[in-house]
Amino acid sequence: MNIAERLGSSSRLLLAAASLLPLASGRLHADTRDENPVKMDELVVKETKTHTLFMGADISLNLDKDLYPVRDVVGSSWVIDINHQDKVVSAKEAPMNLKITPTLKLAEGSATILGFKREPAYTYDNDPSVRLTRGLDRASAMNTDLIDIARNAQARLDTEKMDNGLVGAAVLAGSDDQFSFNAEFTAAQFRFAETHSFGVSKTGFPVPIPSTVLPTLPDSGEQGTLNVPLNAITAGNAAAGYGSQTANGDEPTGRVATQGFDAMEIEFDISSPKPLHNPYVVTMTRFHPANSKPGFVQNLVYAQSLNPIDARLGRVHFIEGGFPFNYQLIDFQIHIYDRGIEVATNLAADRVDLTREEAFEYVRSEYIGAHRGATLPAVPVMGNLPADLPVKLNEGRYEQPFFVSVSKEGLAKGIFTDADCRSPINDPYLASVVGRIRFKPALAHGTAVDGVTSLNLTKLTI
Repeated sequence: MNIAERLGSSSRLLLAAASLLPLASGRLHADTRDENPVKMDELVVKETKTHTLFMGADISLNLDKDLYPVRDVVGSSWVIDINHQDKVVSAKEAPMNLKITPTLKLAEGSATILGFKREPAYTYDNDPSVRLTRGLDRASAMNTDLIDIARNAQARLDTEKMDNGLVGAAVLAGSDDQFSFNAEFTAAQFRFAETHSFGVSKTGFPVPIPSTVLPTLPDSGEQGTLNVPLNAITAGNAAAGYGSQTANGDEPTGRVATQGFDAMEIEFDISSPKPLHNPYVVTMTRFHPANSKPGFVQNLVYAQSLNPIDARLGRVHFIEGGFPFNYQLIDFQIHIYDRGIEVATNLAADRVDLTREEAFEYVRSEYIGAHRGATLPAVPVMGNLPADLPVKLNEGRYEQPFFVSVSKEGLAKGIFTDADCRSPINDPYLASVVGRIRFKPALAHGTAVDGVTSLNLTKLTI
């Protein structure tokens, strides 16, 4: 008896009692006529929302003119099933052709995403801090080389002009040519000739073709170069470095600052009441490239494997590259999957929470609508099985298949040992288990009808 029936029965009993005691009821009325009537609180029974209907996306990979559904993601590579074997396909090897189909999906439970952040970012090579650090490192190395060259030239000059009669030292100093421009230029020519020669001279040395290295500095032996004091050279290097840092640093007009964002930084926390053992995230971005025609839109799909997800909040953070400089974001979607099955989240599009019965009614109506004119047997589709069922199955109970009589509404009517439903099974526990299962009803030319289906609990997957 439901609540409404119980309330109705109670009302009838009160009316009967009032008719039997007219005087008492009249006296009660006289005693309480000046009092305010008692208001009963509304009794609202809310069923638990167990399922989520949402707009998801089916992802398939076009490979050798065939479509293969994506089953997993390893790192940022896609995993597809070919002849019952997993095949890893990397976007780094060749451009991939993905087919993405938006579709309504029904999932039991929902993962929760908190603190979601999506911000423009830089890839590592384009990061202004990285570029500035590399530039400073190159400038420092060049400055050190120039100081060594200047010191070496100054030492040669001092030795060659010595008047203490050390002629041998002067000759030796004159032959020291390891840091001069001539030495560097000659070395560059012969390094080039090692891989770009066109023959061997009579002396056995490679004959170089003209090198691409052109002189940009005066020879250390040219007039006037060695007369420049070392302090002046280092001061000039410092000034040049300062000017370079100003031009390439964080100034508004600097070349580093105007490169533009070419990535997206994604960060959020996620948890799921149902453990996800092989989760991965897929982002789908629509953007407008800078300096392109108005209305021109490109798509970028990015995948990243995640650590296992459970009821505890876990942090997810990654930088998604592949965007052109200064892209303009138009639309962004984030989807969570677990071994190829999409998981509902609180950020899913067109999300609707449903009770278990509402979810089943949706599945039933979609099934009938998708099989117009078909004749099919009843099939188990969903259920809330008891927690101790796996224990009983491990003990070897309920190993044998049995038959279930299923109504056109998709509900179990009875359990039997035979397909003709003449020998019922008297097992209250088994009956309670089957009663928790919902079935896609049998169809006769597209119309739902009563039917019978075979069921084996050890092979049940719902």
